[in-house]
Amino acid sequence: MRILLTVHHFPPRYSAGAELYTMRLARELLRRGCEVEVVCVETLDPDQAFGLRAERDRYEGIPVWRLHLGLRDAPAHWSYANPAIEAWLSERMRVWQPDIMHLHSGYLIGVGALTAAREQGIISVVTLHDYWFLCPRITLLRGDGSLCHQPPADLAECAWCLQLDQRRYRLPEQISGGLAGKAWIALAGHAGRAALRERRETLRQALSQADLVISPSHFLASLFSDLLAPEQLRVLRIGIDHSRLSSIRPVQAGPILRLGYIGQIAPHKGIHLLIMALKSLPRGEPTVELTIFGNTGQHPTYTRHLRQLIGDNPHIHLAGKFSHDQLPEVLSKVDVVVVPSLWYENSPLSILEAHAAGRPVITARLGGMAELVRDNVDGLHFTPNDRRDLARQLQRLRSEKGLLERLQQGIQPPPSIDDEMKMLIQHYTALLERRASIRGQSQ
Repeated sequence: MRILLTVHHFPPRYSAGAELYTMRLARELLRRGCEVEVVCVETLDPDQAFGLRAERDRYEGIPVWRLHLGLRDAPAHWSYANPAIEAWLSERMRVWQPDIMHLHSGYLIGVGALTAAREQGIISVVTLHDYWFLCPRITLLRGDGSLCHQPPADLAECAWCLQLDQRRYRLPEQISGGLAGKAWIALAGHAGRAALRERRETLRQALSQADLVISPSHFLASLFSDLLAPEQLRVLRIGIDHSRLSSIRPVQAGPILRLGYIGQIAPHKGIHLLIMALKSLPRGEPTVELTIFGNTGQHPTYTRHLRQLIGDNPHIHLAGKFSHDQLPEVLSKVDVVVVPSLWYENSPLSILEAHAAGRPVITARLGGMAELVRDNVDGLHFTPNDRRDLARQLQRLRSEKGLLERLQQGIQPPPSIDDEMKMLIQHYTALLERRASIRGQSQ
């Protein structure tokens, strides 16, 4: 079986959830005898004329095509329907002839992957890692940091949300209590409304033509249930390599409670919330320490903000970037993993990996996070974006005797990577058999 995996970015330069998942998927497919190629966007150059340059690479045994995009004089819709990427993918599919094109997220690669596959008669599969097909901000987080509970009917509201990234719009909105946005929508919203309507229609049409859409969580699947036929949409849980994590020693109550944040260092991940919650705890025993593991260079402004929040606190540490091979060592250094995200996380690997290592998780009562963590069973929930409620749960771990051990005992191992791959390959095989049957009937 020949599989073309398309994703916005890929390691080693990028290491967020979708990138790491795609790398792991490529490895597992290769290990099972499939032929695999990965296509990703490596660089964006606003000064280079619109177009792309493809660079062939091999990363940890995985064949990778890295696309370098020039964006000078790019069409307005380049971020979701890039004709240069579509043309390159169409040619690559014609030459390599994959059996299946598997798109991850859609961001940057765009709908051209689906369009090219359809034109070449190649089966297309999409795994939803975020809300790119629904939200131009990808996260369903508004520009003012609040959650968007559902995409608004009036797309001018989405256009105003995008404007809030800029301080000159955000401040008037805050000062006026929302009146600035209403005025902008009434006076200037028509242009943004038209552009986003085109985006929405283009993305929904492309997604509706995918042969299979996979969601790692029921929460994310529920947001797409009205856009897809029931037979198109499947929930497939992410599996974990238990062999790397199951041997980590169990946690034991002691004089220090070791908290860990593991993942991307970015504003929507809510790390600032965790720091403020920890700093608000009263003095007492056990001492609570927090180690933040992640790439501090990806969002330098936010990292500077975190350093200012930490100040001279000796119990909070920015450990920096680590390789995925070091994950067992990282998890062995913490008793509890905290996932304080402000947005609707889909199916965080950090939660699954923590549970595979026998580590309870404290997380926001939100989206796929709440789905993976059972409150008071294998972890604790706190009210989203509420540092006081997060501090309350941290204090419970300090003061309630036996709580940490009880939460650890309540952990059920997440699905294994073999379980996931078995189901995925069954889906691949069923799609190929159905395609062969249709072709046989038409002859």
